[in-house]
Amino acid sequence: MIEQQTITLQTEGRSIIDITGQVEQLLRVSGIEQGLCHVFLHHTSASLIITENADSNVRRDLENYIARLVLDGDPAYLHDQEGDDDMAAHIRSVLTQTEITIPIQRGRLALGSWQGLFLWEHRYLAHRRNLTITLSGMPG
Repeated sequence: MIEQQTITLQTEGRSIIDITGQVEQLLRVSGIEQGLCHVFLHHTSASLIITENADSNVRRDLENYIARLVLDGDPAYLHDQEGDDDMAAHIRSVLTQTEITIPIQRGRLALGSWQGLFLWEHRYLAHRRNLTITLSGMPG
């Protein structure tokens, strides 16, 4: 059995947004008990990560670290048509990932106790982000 749906999320600008609940809701509706969940982000200036879901300081630290690693407005960047964060957002996306596959066990995402699935918006301004979620597996 395969279920696929594209969802659109509105970001508020540079931030890390927990999307675990939205993906798990799609999984519940599908009835799939065992299989794989694949999430694909249709953009080059945002990314997907699995990280700590309990302490928001982890997400702040990730943002602070990557801000030092990939500088906004670096004069070495040629691609800057959309502002100082333009090329930096693309580099951040390449250093992270735009797709993630998570096992499904007993009708749930098989994430660890302290893991969550997050959309990482790398642009300063709000954006609409499209994700395709593909659920494949055996129903209950």
